[in-house]
Amino acid sequence: MTNPDAGIKAQIRNIEATYGKPIDEWFTVVRASGLTKHTEIVAMLKQEHGMKHGAAHRIALLAREAQSPQNPEQHLTELYSGKREHLRPIHDRLIAFVNELGGADAAPKKGYVSLRRGKQFAMIQPSTTSRVDLGLILSDTPPTERLESAAKFNPLFTHRVRITAPDQVDDELRGWLKDAYGQA
Repeated sequence: MTNPDAGIKAQIRNIEATYGKPIDEWFTVVRASGLTKHTEIVAMLKQEHGMKHGAAHRIALLAREAQSPQNPEQHLTELYSGKREHLRPIHDRLIAFVNELGGADAAPKKGYVSLRRGKQFAMIQPSTTSRVDLGLILSDTPPTERLESAAKFNPLFTHRVRITAPDQVDDELRGWLKDAYGQA
């Protein structure tokens, strides 16, 4: 399936069929447990309800999301607040370029923004108070001094670019981002 939302819906249908309860009832089970941390919820669902890891993981994600819904702009405001506020223009330049390419689903998470186009191709993460890290998935692209390996940063990505100023979103970086976008 190329559409992530369709894949998640299919997974939910399978969970409901396999474990005998509608998704809302699983949310009630999670709320009643009093657990709030993802790993604790997953462990509880596996131990007490016999769920396999993938099912427990999906229920935990969705239950936590249902308990504390936030709009994407709230996440961005939190990501770029306080000492990281001055990094927001870097983020905005990256998103503007992705939009020039045709756009992508930008999903703000607690500590980063995931960029998806059929599948994830990049992430934007304000990693320190002075730097934004751009994680990229680029096959068959050797690392360079600037386009470094992401192995020690985040193994979901092949490469990382450290960005400390908006003008570093230059033609070279845009080329790498365009390649990752095209491969997604």
